[in-house]
Amino acid sequence: MGAQAEQLTEQLNQVFSVSQITSYIKEILETAFTTIVVEGEISNWRPSSSGHVYFTLKDNTAQLKAVMFKGSLYSLTFRPKDGDKVRCTGRISVYEPQGNYQLIVNKMEATGAGDILAMLEERKKKLAAEGLFDEQNKKPLPLLPRTIGVVTSPTGAAIRDILQVSRRRNKTINVIVLPALVQGDGAAQTIVKMIEIANYYKLCDILIVGRGGGSLEDLLPFSEEAVVRAVAMSEIPVISAVGHEIDWALCDYAADKRAATPSAAAELAVPLLSDITQDITYYKTELYNAIKQKIENKRLIVRAFDPSALEIRFRNIQQPLLNRFDNAKEGLKDGILEKINDLRTRIATCKTVLENASPQTILNRGYSMVCDENGTVIRDSAQVNTGQNLKITPAKGVIEVTVK
Repeated sequence: MGAQAEQLTEQLNQVFSVSQITSYIKEILETAFTTIVVEGEISNWRPSSSGHVYFTLKDNTAQLKAVMFKGSLYSLTFRPKDGDKVRCTGRISVYEPQGNYQLIVNKMEATGAGDILAMLEERKKKLAAEGLFDEQNKKPLPLLPRTIGVVTSPTGAAIRDILQVSRRRNKTINVIVLPALVQGDGAAQTIVKMIEIANYYKLCDILIVGRGGGSLEDLLPFSEEAVVRAVAMSEIPVISAVGHEIDWALCDYAADKRAATPSAAAELAVPLLSDITQDITYYKTELYNAIKQKIENKRLIVRAFDPSALEIRFRNIQQPLLNRFDNAKEGLKDGILEKINDLRTRIATCKTVLENASPQTILNRGYSMVCDENGTVIRDSAQVNTGQNLKITPAKGVIEVTVK
């Protein structure tokens, strides 16, 4: 014991460098915990591009960073996610450049759903039963918003991403930041307050509610019942943008639209200025062509009432009528002449007949007509007596005679 006490006293009086003390801690931890089994709840499960997975194991009072390398992932018999309770077998390792210690997991077994996920699932069922997530209650996003409101931390990465995307897509749209706590105590209350302020003063046309990525615990304020109800009751259309694509919160179900990330929310909310300009140009061209076509049609109609055109139209109407009139006149004239000729022929025929039947014509042939004193024509000699005076009418003159 005396030697150990002397060695301890010597170490306490020694001045260590950061590297030395870290190296001692690394040696102690890695030697003491070569193979251990740790049970806890997964939080902030983050697969990397290299194929490794980084996450945190936690319980009610502490957290332990962990990593599972790509080669060990093939032994998994399930797909881990935030909130899962697991039993991990591995060793403790110290990463000297940052002075962090972590659990390197070689084997992982599922032990059941986490308490937080169970609580969230129960809350989700309750709010869904009240109709807060019904699709029929979702409001459409305005086509051309003028102002976008963002309920988030004013210093977080989410607002920087939203502002960057908004400026890139459409510089004419205003962005109002409604500052709120996004994790920890009091976060839910400030989020609700900002949503209510935006609606009361009608500050914007679209409201983005969200934050950047984080652990399941970090995202809990966006699953608080008060926040979910505020999102569902908002008269302003709400886009929920909580965490990364794999993250979720209950306000995602109550919002009118859900975006995978804050940047994606800005893409949804802010229309491209170039698209708007292109659409306006297209519709302007279509409207111009439609008006031009109508004007041309009206011009053609009006042109028909030009004096020269009217004269031509009148002539076109008049000429057939004049032709019909001339034809009728000629027909009438020909009909009359034909009738006159017919009558002349008939008269001449009648004249000939009359002339042939005239007594004078007979007398002209050498015949004479004998009448008594009373004018009675003598046709038989028995009609006269001796001594009776008669009149003989030859072709010309009258001869008076006495019968002997």
